[in-house]
Amino acid sequence: MTLSPVWDNCPMRQTLIDLEESRIREVANAGMGRADVLAFWFGESDEVTPDFIRQAAIESLQKGETFYSHNLGLPELRDAVSDYMSALHGNIARDRIAITSGGVNALMLAVQALVDAGDEVVAVTPVWPNLTAQPLILGADLKRFSLQPDGGVWKLDLQALLAQITARTRLLILNAPNNPTGWTLTRDEQQAILAHCRRTGTWILADEVYERLYYEKSANGCAPSFLDVAEPQDKLVVVHSFSKSFLMTGWRLGWLVMPPSLTHQMGKLVEFNTSCASVFTQRAGIVALQRTDEVTPRVVAHLRHCRDTLVPLLQGVPGVSLEGAHGGMYAFFKLDGFDDSLDVAKRLVAEAGLGLAPGNAFAPEAQGWLRWCFASKDPARLGVGVDRLASWLQGVRAR
Repeated sequence: MTLSPVWDNCPMRQTLIDLEESRIREVANAGMGRADVLAFWFGESDEVTPDFIRQAAIESLQKGETFYSHNLGLPELRDAVSDYMSALHGNIARDRIAITSGGVNALMLAVQALVDAGDEVVAVTPVWPNLTAQPLILGADLKRFSLQPDGGVWKLDLQALLAQITARTRLLILNAPNNPTGWTLTRDEQQAILAHCRRTGTWILADEVYERLYYEKSANGCAPSFLDVAEPQDKLVVVHSFSKSFLMTGWRLGWLVMPPSLTHQMGKLVEFNTSCASVFTQRAGIVALQRTDEVTPRVVAHLRHCRDTLVPLLQGVPGVSLEGAHGGMYAFFKLDGFDDSLDVAKRLVAEAGLGLAPGNAFAPEAQGWLRWCFASKDPARLGVGVDRLASWLQGVRAR
């Protein structure tokens, strides 16, 4: 069948054509289905969701709860989120909360709500590529502001960031604890950023999905949050997800915290994106929040053990530079003498049976770095992976 000239002259949006594919997926696709590959490329644990959470969804399905729910989510789940967040960050009322179909959906909804084509958006990088792709999809003018590597640690030049945020800046996007670097904002940095954005009229989109995966001492067991220093009406939207802290990546359930004046408008956007999160998934979320003490502390303790297992082993490999992350579930390390992260990641899959994410998936300035998700149910797998990396490096350098 031959298309008519009319159709030949009607391509899809150039923005979509120019959009880069996920390099993480590109590497994973090269190794999926191979039983001999140790996969650490995705940001998820290989431990299944706890049984009592799964049972809540099963019971909901058995009751026949297969219909639509409110755009903003079940009132019971919004109440549970309100209670959970209030225990961590002070009063977070239900009228500030919207339930979403995953954290990535929450991020996209926030960008859709706040950004018009041509608006200036500043994103702190390296960062999960979805956070920079979403503004581009909407036609925003994206400005990247890079953390700076110092040995194996990435650091923020706060004054330089504030200088880049002006009255022209519609939105600032931050992810802390950060995927992939493990960098975490301090309370003083959050207060300085919030005060500056109040002066410029800039919205803050804070991706805080890793806040419970925090390995430093804190009063509430969380990384510093903008919710601890902001007022309810501040131009602040915070994104959360059930994926990481509750071992629920495949459930696609998250939530937004926002000013009360934005919540109704966000409900309209939910309607035109997904309509609502599935009811049986939301029932599972309610139980997860109500019994969080049976899940999250154990997950965090286990991830700390995984981090403390992997990092010293990697530091013992010649040519590897890294430090232990303060938060998150990743070891982000530089391989001396290897400048093309994507090529290295593909070669590791093909030649060593080791699946890692390439650093340049997260930012051009992370070329030469690799991300290793250490959320492994069996930490011994991490040691086997390091042995494969060391053997591969030795072989390559001997050629």
